[in-house]
Amino acid sequence: MGERDIVRVAAVQIAPDLDSQAGTLDRVLAALTEAAGKGAKLAVFPETFVPWYPYFSFVSPPVLTGAEHVRLYEHAVVVPGPATETIAAAARRLGIVVALGVNERDHGSLYNAQLIFDADGALLLKRRKITPTFHERMIWGQGDGSGLKVVDTAVGRVGALACWEHYNPLARYALMAQHEQIHVSQFPGSLVGPIFAEQIEVTIRHHALESGCFVVNSTGWLSEEQIARISPDEKLRKGLTGGCMTAIVSPEGRHLAPPLTSGEGILIADLDMALIVKRKRMMDSVGHYARPELLALALDDRHSSLLRPATSQAACQRRARLRRAGQLT
Repeated sequence: MGERDIVRVAAVQIAPDLDSQAGTLDRVLAALTEAAGKGAKLAVFPETFVPWYPYFSFVSPPVLTGAEHVRLYEHAVVVPGPATETIAAAARRLGIVVALGVNERDHGSLYNAQLIFDADGALLLKRRKITPTFHERMIWGQGDGSGLKVVDTAVGRVGALACWEHYNPLARYALMAQHEQIHVSQFPGSLVGPIFAEQIEVTIRHHALESGCFVVNSTGWLSEEQIARISPDEKLRKGLTGGCMTAIVSPEGRHLAPPLTSGEGILIADLDMALIVKRKRMMDSVGHYARPELLALALDDRHSSLLRPATSQAACQRRARLRRAGQLT
């Protein structure tokens, strides 16, 4: 992607189908078709949109969430699998890059995963949220540093973080140091209340300024009927409202279209890639404005594994003894 190119992008704010993975996938496909029809070359969907974000865990005590947790397992996404094949085929057919949040099932565990498909359908990135937040720790396992990477796509260099990962400045810096041009940001939406939307706006605009990149942020939406279904307690339902801030922000920290703060819709904006250099020539936080001899980031980008090479501690100690005795060089 050249520095003088214009890239049209879409940030999607829609409600999931709370009954099935297939129903939510149908909504994703419909939104992709609409976005592509409007000329978008990148479409971003909310956090763990497929099959749905575990809203139940925010308003119900753990002892009462067993059935819903199991149901989430039953509808979660295996990567790779039929759901990812469906999205890959749509991306390829429409010629659009897709950033999709899913509940990933890996055998007996669930993870908050972000998937990026290129315009040819290739799955370029599967990353897991490194630290689930508050109630989410009862639902998802932890990710590792292997997902803190930026990938080359048909629309440029793209990185992604989910929700409160944006409050981890080192996670953000890991992507900034890889020179992301477009940052994908995903939040659940319909959560906490209006203050959450205000906080999201501050967060994504700050990242755009600090990174010198575009931010495409997507939050979800729940209808009144869905909120009532999730919680029968009218007082608790207040915790399932607000928190929507679907937005597209320039490297100068400006909204490129009025943000969506309620209801369903698809936000469309054109990204003038020349704005990246315009910002970075004055403040490149991972270049001429950095001081790596004073401040630098150490990133363990290995995949975590339960199995390691069979070299035992005892064998290592024996080799050390032989080396000290001059019997091994």
